[in-house]
Amino acid sequence: MDGGDREQIEGRNPVLEALRAGRAIDRLLVAEGTRPAFVEQLLALARGRGVRVEFVERAHLDDLARSRAHQGVLAFSAVREYADLEDILARGAHGPALIVALDGVEDPQNLGAIIRSCDAAGADGVVLTERRSAPLGPGATKASAGAVEHVPVARVVNLARALETMKRAGLWIFGTDSRGDRVYHEVDLTGPTVVVIGGEGRGLSRLVRERCDFLLRIPMFGRVNSLNASAAAAVVLFEARRQRTAARPTP
Repeated sequence: MDGGDREQIEGRNPVLEALRAGRAIDRLLVAEGTRPAFVEQLLALARGRGVRVEFVERAHLDDLARSRAHQGVLAFSAVREYADLEDILARGAHGPALIVALDGVEDPQNLGAIIRSCDAAGADGVVLTERRSAPLGPGATKASAGAVEHVPVARVVNLARALETMKRAGLWIFGTDSRGDRVYHEVDLTGPTVVVIGGEGRGLSRLVRERCDFLLRIPMFGRVNSLNASAAAAVVLFEARRQRTAARPTP
């Protein structure tokens, strides 16, 4: 059967980024009638990687796709391996670390969007829990627009303990909470930083909240009282990037 225990990568940007990143892709399916310019680009990358390409009817991809947004292309690859927390901490050794930790984010679209924001803001990685977390499946991969190929994601059994490990490594823990006592742009995010994002609806768990050095709120000026997880992560990440860019010495 197509797919099996392999990972499916669906959508144009996710497949292109997987090829560019050198992922071990077994087979690539392209819907007949897909835009020629895109197909030429895809075929050039696939040939360079020695990937077998098959042209199939679009209805076949409709049946196989899990994200419902394959855009005429679907690839099969080996199941993605998660990074170790130590790997992500090591990435921050070149400068002040910027890491996102997710406390029960279960929506694959939110996970993918957060990974995309991490890549755009130059974050070092994402830490999530083994339970009550969205997997790195087709939905998250598609929502990341291929960023999942460039941002390491670690899974931990207990997020509160992982935060303690990161504290011992010298990182400051900033949780996002609508009841936080600090406004997000009024704190210093230029040092080694972990931004903790709570799950949809529930927010931060008690144990995770207790591990945070600061609780940040994002002021709301409309009628809703909070942003969703991916939007909140993007706001704080880009504030951290703004501060770090402003603090960088002018050559």
